[in-house]
Amino acid sequence: MRVAFMGLGIMGHAMATNLVKAGHEVTVWNRTPGKLVEGAGLAPTPAAAAQGAEVVWMCVSDTDAVESVMFGADGVQASLTEGMIIADSSTISPSATVKFAERVSAKGVTWVDAPMTGSKIGARDGTLVFIVGGSEDQVDRLKPLFAAMGKKIFRMGDTGKGQATKLAMNLQIAMIFEGFAEALTLATKLGVDTQQLLSLIDATMVRSGVVDYKGPFILQRDFTPNFPLRLMHKDIKLTLEAAKEARVKLPALETVEEVYEMASEEGNRDLDYAATLMLLEKWAGVQVKGKAA
Repeated sequence: MRVAFMGLGIMGHAMATNLVKAGHEVTVWNRTPGKLVEGAGLAPTPAAAAQGAEVVWMCVSDTDAVESVMFGADGVQASLTEGMIIADSSTISPSATVKFAERVSAKGVTWVDAPMTGSKIGARDGTLVFIVGGSEDQVDRLKPLFAAMGKKIFRMGDTGKGQATKLAMNLQIAMIFEGFAEALTLATKLGVDTQQLLSLIDATMVRSGVVDYKGPFILQRDFTPNFPLRLMHKDIKLTLEAAKEARVKLPALETVEEVYEMASEEGNRDLDYAATLMLLEKWAGVQVKGKAA
């Protein structure tokens, strides 16, 4: 398929690379010049990248970035043609997604929201899990592209439902990790061996995918961004905004958002979101680490 890919960040570069490897004809654009994908064409603007494309795939930072790429100066809007599909793997506002879809529908263009989970390792290995909102026939058309970048697709309903589900997923990830980080901090302060605690967690119902994934990084004191704190913080704020629109109260997440705000102020926004642990450690006067570290 002819694909215009917008956004070559931590996730997007690997995703575009896997599309090329699968034999698709890919043209890329990135807001910051200088990033290339071997085997892909490079366009100077989103509009130029989208010329002649069957699918425009986006993976950019936030709602404002999606709106700019689509409808700003030199945006994709200038190159929209009937039958084109916009697939958005950014994590953005569900209500904004519905509005963007309505804007392009006037040109006979459909919008599929396809945020994903799996972090940068999943993007690199082509094992992402896509959380999709859109009509069944349009999702079916995209299956060769999903197959190049991921291992599973979950269609959650019509346009906007993929974004809504992604926010619900990230709410859980943020809350689970916060509980894990607070438990590690308290246990360390009370003199419990971290390695032993993780072995106990692994053998009980407390075990989770979040703990399995983040535990080894924490024991090594490795906060290299797999998913930057600033982006998780953005997603938490998006979730709280969506909850406000729906008149849903999320008191625990409101407290976690305050932790992320303070962790950002400490200078950790570009580290992995696991670096919220460092704020808890500072308050407690301890440092969590394993023997290897």
